[in-house]
Amino acid sequence: MHYLYLAVIAAVVLGVVVGFAAPDLAKELKPLGTGFVNLIKMMISPIIFCTIVLGIGSVAKAASVGKVGLMAIVYFLAMSTFALGIGLVVGNILHPGEGLTLSPDAAAKAQQQAEGSEGTVDFLLGIIPESLVSAFTEGSVLQTLLVALLAGFALQKMGRAGQPVLRGIEHIQRLVFRILAMIMWAAPVGAFGAIAAVVGETGWDALKSLAVIMLGFYATCLLFVFVVLGSVLWFGARVNLFSLLRYLGREFLLIVSTSSSESALPRLIAKMEHLGVSKPVVGITVPTGYSFNLDGTAIYLTMATLFIATAQGSPLPVSEQISLLVFMIIASKGAAGVSGAGIATLAGGLQSHRPELVDGVGFILGIDRFMSEARAVTNFAGNAVATVLIGSWTKEFDRAQAGRVFAGQDPFNEATLVDDHKPADGEEATPEREPAAVK
Repeated sequence: MHYLYLAVIAAVVLGVVVGFAAPDLAKELKPLGTGFVNLIKMMISPIIFCTIVLGIGSVAKAASVGKVGLMAIVYFLAMSTFALGIGLVVGNILHPGEGLTLSPDAAAKAQQQAEGSEGTVDFLLGIIPESLVSAFTEGSVLQTLLVALLAGFALQKMGRAGQPVLRGIEHIQRLVFRILAMIMWAAPVGAFGAIAAVVGETGWDALKSLAVIMLGFYATCLLFVFVVLGSVLWFGARVNLFSLLRYLGREFLLIVSTSSSESALPRLIAKMEHLGVSKPVVGITVPTGYSFNLDGTAIYLTMATLFIATAQGSPLPVSEQISLLVFMIIASKGAAGVSGAGIATLAGGLQSHRPELVDGVGFILGIDRFMSEARAVTNFAGNAVATVLIGSWTKEFDRAQAGRVFAGQDPFNEATLVDDHKPADGEEATPEREPAAVK
C-alpha cells in the first residue's frame, strides 16, 4: 500500500504534465477521475450503515447516543459560525473582485447552477427515503444515516435476540472494507484523469485574473486549520494537530487528487476507530459531520459572495453580509455531498436573496475546481478534529491507543481497512477499550 500512494503522487505529476502538453487529450481523460470517485461513493452507504448500526447496537443506553449527537451538532454550528466570521474578515480586507468583467456564457452557466439548487423544505423532506432499500440506492448520506439510526436503536431494544444480526453486520462490514481496499488500487488512474482534465480545461489563463481570491481563500483555509482547529484540538483534547494530520496524510492526498472529500470518508471512519475513538462516537460524528460540519464551505461562501458583490460594483454592507451568509450556511446543509455543492449553494443563495448578483457566480467558475480542493481538505480536517474532540469530551477516546498510533507502534491495516481488536481464536477476550480521562 505504501507504493500505491507513491504511484498516486506520480500520477498527479504526470496528469499536470499531460494537461499542459496536450490539453485536448487531457480533457478526454476526465471520465477516469469521475469513475474512480463513483466507485468510492458506491461504498459509502453500506460503510456508514454498518458503522452506525454496530456502534449504536453495542451501546447499552440510547441516551449515550443522543448525548454524542447533540454535542456534535452544537460543535458543528459553533465552528461553522467561526469559519463564517473568519471568511468575512479576510474578504473585507482583501476586497477581491475589483476590475473584472463578466462574460455572457459564464452568466448563463451560473443561472443553471442556481436553478439546480434545492430549498430548506426539500432538503428536510429529502432526508426521508422512499423505502429502506432506496436509502442505499439513492446515495444520500443523510438518508442512510436515518435508516442506520433506526436499525441501531431497534437492535438495541432487541437485546440478546439482536446479537446474531449484529454479528452478521460485522461480517458484512469486513467484506465492504475489503472491497474498498481493492478499489483503492485504482487511485493512481483516477488521480491522473482528474488532474489532467482540470489542467487541460483551465491552464494558466483562468488563474491570472482570479489569483487574489484563490490565494486568499487558500490562506484563509490554512489559517483556520492550523490556528483555529489546531488550538481547539489542543485545548479541547490535548492532541497535537500535526500528529493527526500526518496520520491522515494519505487521505489528504486522495482528496487533493480527486477534489472530493467523499473519497476519503470510508477511510476516515476506519482510521478514527483505529486511533482510539469508540465506534458509537465515530459512527455518529463522522457521517453527521459530512453534512453539517462544512468549515471550508462556510469560508468559501463568505469570500465568494464578497468577491461577486465587489465584481458587480455593488459591495454589501456588513449587516447585509451577515444576513445573506447566515442564510447560505443553512442552505449549504442541503447541498452537502453533492458534486459542485459549493457553486450550487452559492448561486441558489444569491438567487433567493440578491437575484441581481447571481450572474457574478460565473466569475469564479474557472477556478472553482481548485477552490473545491481547499474546501474538501478543510472540511475533512474539521471532521477529523471534531471526531477526536467529541470522543475526548464523552470520555470515549483511548489516549494510550492514540499514542501508539502516532508513534508508529500500531500502524493502520491498509489491507483490510478494519480496526479489529478482537482476540484470535483460543485467546481470552479483553475489554474492548477503557477510555482515558481527559487531562
